[in-house]
Amino acid sequence: MLLLRLTAQDLLTLNSRRRMVPHLAARWKHFRGTEASLSERTAWAESLVELAKDLVAADRGSVEMIVECAATVEEPENRNDQRLIDVVLAGRHPETHHPSFQLVELKRWSTVTRVESATAELVRVPGIIEPKRHPALQLRECFDLFTGDSGPLDGLEVECGGFAYLHNATEESAKPLLDTDAPTGIYARTYTKDRRARLLADLRGHFAEDGGDHAAELLLKNMNLRNTPLLDAMVRSRGEDTVFTLRRKQKEIADDVMEKASLILGDPDRPTLVPDDRKAVFVVTGGAGTGKSAVGLQLKAWFEAGGRTVRYSSGSRAFNGALQEHVGYGDKQFKESFTYFSSFVTPPDPPLDVLICDEAHRLRDRTTNRYLPAEAQGTKPQVEELLDASRLTVFFLDGSQSVRPNEVGTVELITEAARARGIVPARYELTAQYRCGGSDAYVHWVRDVLGLTGNEPEPWTPDGLMHVEVADSPEEMERIIRAEADAGASARMVAGFCWPWTKPLGKGAGRRLEADVRIGGWHRPWNAYSESFCEDGTVPPSKIWSVHPAGINQIGCVYTAQGLEWDWCGVIIGEDMVRRGDRWIFQKGKARKEPETGVKRVAAPGSFDPSLRGRKPEDEDFARCIRHAYHVLMTRAGRATVLYSPDEETQAYLKQIVGDVRIDGLRPTWENLPPVARTTHLPRPRRGRNRSRNRSRQNKPDHGQRRLF
Repeated sequence: MLLLRLTAQDLLTLNSRRRMVPHLAARWKHFRGTEASLSERTAWAESLVELAKDLVAADRGSVEMIVECAATVEEPENRNDQRLIDVVLAGRHPETHHPSFQLVELKRWSTVTRVESATAELVRVPGIIEPKRHPALQLRECFDLFTGDSGPLDGLEVECGGFAYLHNATEESAKPLLDTDAPTGIYARTYTKDRRARLLADLRGHFAEDGGDHAAELLLKNMNLRNTPLLDAMVRSRGEDTVFTLRRKQKEIADDVMEKASLILGDPDRPTLVPDDRKAVFVVTGGAGTGKSAVGLQLKAWFEAGGRTVRYSSGSRAFNGALQEHVGYGDKQFKESFTYFSSFVTPPDPPLDVLICDEAHRLRDRTTNRYLPAEAQGTKPQVEELLDASRLTVFFLDGSQSVRPNEVGTVELITEAARARGIVPARYELTAQYRCGGSDAYVHWVRDVLGLTGNEPEPWTPDGLMHVEVADSPEEMERIIRAEADAGASARMVAGFCWPWTKPLGKGAGRRLEADVRIGGWHRPWNAYSESFCEDGTVPPSKIWSVHPAGINQIGCVYTAQGLEWDWCGVIIGEDMVRRGDRWIFQKGKARKEPETGVKRVAAPGSFDPSLRGRKPEDEDFARCIRHAYHVLMTRAGRATVLYSPDEETQAYLKQIVGDVRIDGLRPTWENLPPVARTTHLPRPRRGRNRSRNRSRQNKPDHGQRRLF
């Protein structure tokens, strides 16, 4: 849990706009499931601001304040059990130059009295019935969580301490906390308002004037908030023995699937387990960025290492194409492990041991393809074909990412099909956010803005984890995205399906792309509508547009972006969804042909998505698919999303709902990022060299271990 991460100066700026407390309250409700109390809100408004003012007064306004922070972002079984520290201050030590951290307990107490016949460990506070513990005891617990075994600062060369700050109390009124029998330790200092000068001096002693961003990023990374991009993790593992750093819930799910699988398939390491002929179905739900694919790919590696026959199936050509291209699989190697939902019209004989179905929300009602012969066309629901193909079937899905009317994958559909075979599916849910900088605040804001929740959207509040801004023009958006790509970040531009998509013109390798995406004088092509390279090898086919270096020159759509991620993503919200008053209006586009070339252009703005061709704008499916498409596009970035709409009223709404967020230093440009946060994306290996398929038992990974790369 982490509610906010800003420098002291930026926190004061946010508070001056009256947006700090509402943001903290909304995050508190999300994590805790209850409204923040008046006492909690008042404490944020008073104590956080006092501490931030003191940092600025000490010329340490660049020190990062990480508010209401746990030692890990992994959720406990009981969300109320998580031990929080009011603030972690992060900066650079002025003498050792090591990252420096101070854990801070903020108290609004003005008077403290000793509990009769007790030590200073228990005190009474006027207005509070039960005795309170000395703040140093709370700090000791948090200090142990942060610096102890498996804590985020364990093994690092850092400076760390802590203090309690009673900004309303005096030395005399808080005497029991300062007495000779008070707890001691580097985390046990106590400051009052008449010790403020000492506090300012100590803050200067703990922190240099700069370097807070480096320390904060280091802490967030070790708290598991900054995740290795999926495809980079695959490159590191060379696609084999893929051991991701599974987080708590992810690991629990993977371990449970493996345990249940051993009861059916057997396990040579456990001879008392006798295989049987049962089947099993597992259904894992989770939003974008919760790690569904990481769990699926990890399961694939474990099952393969155990000698099982496994296929990893997807409904997305773009995801499979990016995986093959970026990780470096040869064609034969890839087909041995990866496939599509449509590949099981004829079930394998014998059945697979395990079939892993990623992006199962993209399941079709039937397997149909106009390019396939009649015998390859499905005659029953696609979900039944998948269940027939293997003994164990694992489905991963997100109901907010179905973007075509014929995508029917739901938990209910899978459950009903499994129960018809006498199988009770095992259900799991992933909730922790690891994409979008770990900012679930951003993900919930996107859903509110798009009308997927029914909640009235609030203006975006910078949280120091994810950045969002609105470009004034497509030219400005492109400048931002290209600048980040040139600097070393991964970056792409995507758009709603609001322009015709022309197939490459001409013949052979010299086929050229038409600049279909047109906004005023700014014209750019969609990613290539092609299975092979175009323009003499300089333009990649659509299935690898997302990871090929030359993909920066084309605009992607939902079908080539789904399941993938970049550091920066520019999103053009086209005129298929426009803001009118207080609601979204959905439109269908009309095309016209240019007399000279026969190329289709926009005659009336709106959707040109062929999957919505037979739907009317007022149809529920039409609106749902467009909302979901923009939900996918707006959650592809790991650090920053840049928005733009060519519709004047929609653009004005975006500027209103995003607000003025250009607080100095918050834009996570490559230049602004500290070196620890500049994760260079790995080059793809040469195809065919990534794997050495050793299926021996001695090389089987222990799925009970949490191995790092």
